[in-house]
Amino acid sequence: MPTALVNGVRLNYVQMAPEGVGDEPLEDLVMVHGLATNMAFWYFKYAPVFAKRFRVTMFDMRGHGRSEMPASGYSPASLALDLQCLLDHLGIKRAHLLAHSFGGVVAMNLACTSPDRVASLVLCDSHISALRHVETPQEWTFGQAMQPILDRHALKLDTRDPYFGYKLLTEVAKLQMRNLEVPAELMSLVSPLMGKHGNRTAAQWIKLMAQDNVEPEMMGDDGLSLAALRKFRFPILAMYGDNSQARLTGGELLEVWPHAEFRRVRDAGHFFPTSKPEEVISGCERFWCGEFDKHSKQRTGEEARRYFRSDRVYQSEGAWYCFTREQARVGPFAGSAEAHEHLARFVSSMMAAL
Repeated sequence: MPTALVNGVRLNYVQMAPEGVGDEPLEDLVMVHGLATNMAFWYFKYAPVFAKRFRVTMFDMRGHGRSEMPASGYSPASLALDLQCLLDHLGIKRAHLLAHSFGGVVAMNLACTSPDRVASLVLCDSHISALRHVETPQEWTFGQAMQPILDRHALKLDTRDPYFGYKLLTEVAKLQMRNLEVPAELMSLVSPLMGKHGNRTAAQWIKLMAQDNVEPEMMGDDGLSLAALRKFRFPILAMYGDNSQARLTGGELLEVWPHAEFRRVRDAGHFFPTSKPEEVISGCERFWCGEFDKHSKQRTGEEARRYFRSDRVYQSEGAWYCFTREQARVGPFAGSAEAHEHLARFVSSMMAAL
């Protein structure tokens, strides 16, 4: 794979584009992975699909994948400069950005300094420091349920810690390197560390976190103020997993970006792009095509406030379900057509009863 020396570090990257387009100009899509992963997070399930529409660029952030691991330069601002310099190197003047977790923090830092370079932004479960310590009436109930599991397995972690996710990655990486079992209940939260190359990924993460400057830089102030985020004018899609700690950030961002589309990913944790790629791909494609803009942000009968939206027919763990405001989850169904048919019958019966 090609590399580029940018901002004092050598980054590994790859590009994919539609075949047979010749010299026709293409829009660019740049995909940014999160911590403890690499470009493979996007490469296999997403890039081939999105490369039918865009010239897709993926890269390993410094300290990740096959990119260099210098002793410093891991603050979100430094990593955003890495990204900006890579775009310059590749001649990308403006791009759509798709980012997961900490990658979204990097992407938003780039957007703060160079908003003209961002055509649109898709955030998947990104948490920001300005909101990690905000007291809200909404608590992370899934985390409360997880705490006894952590205690039972002698994992000295507190789900109330604003940086719980990063610390969990480190603890799981240590278990992985010692060939010890990871509790099944935590698998959805740490799935990228448990894949085909899990040991290599875990070893690299432990090596990175062992360096003196890395953890303070990554877990310090990410430079994203709410005032700066309110200045974003480009289209935004924000997707958050139901069971993720980052969902608390999403709840606060509802009031920051009135023009954005917020989508919930049902029954999903932080790494839902690996467990529910079809849902993420569908959401991205509908967003880029402008489908969400055609629908009212306010449903009839709802109070005047922002909400997370979700499809009433959705797939979970290989089965199809439908959901209404009057009923809990209904299903499973053999396919989406059966779920849609059931939902249509239900809506018709409700209308007839009015």
